[in-house]
Amino acid sequence: MYKGRNVVIAGGTGPIGIPLTKQLIERGANVTVVSLENHDYASKVLHSKAKFVQSDLVDIQNCNNIVKNQDMVFNLMGIRGSVGIGETKVASQLVPMLRFQTNLMEAAFNAKIDKFLFVGSINSYPQSDIHFEENMWNGMPKQNDRIMGIAKRVGELLGESYYLEHNWEAVRIVRPSSVYGPFDAFPPKTAHVIPSLISRVAKGENPLIVWGNGMVKRDFIFSEDVAFWMLEAMEKAPPCYPINLGSGIAITIKEIAETIISIMNPNISIKWDDTKSSGDPCRLMSMKRAKSTIGFYPKTPLEQGLIKTINWYLNK
Repeated sequence: MYKGRNVVIAGGTGPIGIPLTKQLIERGANVTVVSLENHDYASKVLHSKAKFVQSDLVDIQNCNNIVKNQDMVFNLMGIRGSVGIGETKVASQLVPMLRFQTNLMEAAFNAKIDKFLFVGSINSYPQSDIHFEENMWNGMPKQNDRIMGIAKRVGELLGESYYLEHNWEAVRIVRPSSVYGPFDAFPPKTAHVIPSLISRVAKGENPLIVWGNGMVKRDFIFSEDVAFWMLEAMEKAPPCYPINLGSGIAITIKEIAETIISIMNPNISIKWDDTKSSGDPCRLMSMKRAKSTIGFYPKTPLEQGLIKTINWYLNK
């Protein structure tokens, strides 16, 4: 499907976009990566055969230019951040996200793009013990990052609206769970839990202070695995038929912290700060639809993925 095709990855210099670029090139695609990063950084992290364009896709004219003569678009654009950012920087996150996801899809529709992958989020789900795709609209997101979750819902609706009114069958939708891996953002104050813990353990923080009591559960998936299953979803999923991409396994933050410490420095102890919020008690994906639709199976066990991520961080 990908050999000889012209493919754009918007937001392709992040932890999913970098392995996605590599996998697409290995399948024979001609890949253009677009992001706000500078060329020096892009040349260090991207496959040598990838073309890089620095562009702000909030501007619809930039979106029009980037999709010209392309066959497929992967929209990986997003703004990553920790639990704390979810309530404090919402306007500066929400406004550009709505603009770039709307403008890019509009440009792709006008250019008659064959396939368009929209990346949703586990944050869009209402609170429940397990997230089934069909339950997305059974309530509002409850977690502190609900506003960004709703923005992702809007992106999914955009794809559905083009399909219903214009029969544009290009849009595929995936909803990743908590993604981790190399090339993530590791600054402790803004990073997600895994990169934050890795960076602080590497710096020798002892005791390691972790928000909450460690009992909240998350569904973690390795970034290279997400990239692989995105390619499968683009090829095999029906139009506007959302598919979860997670492990389907609930892991406590306590297990994550203890595993990272055991790999990096067993002499470090943990101090739990239960005066601080650690988010929803459980975010777990149902993988039933992914298994039946795209043949999903877990590729990278958690500990193996953590070792790869830690090794990359320590040697970058």
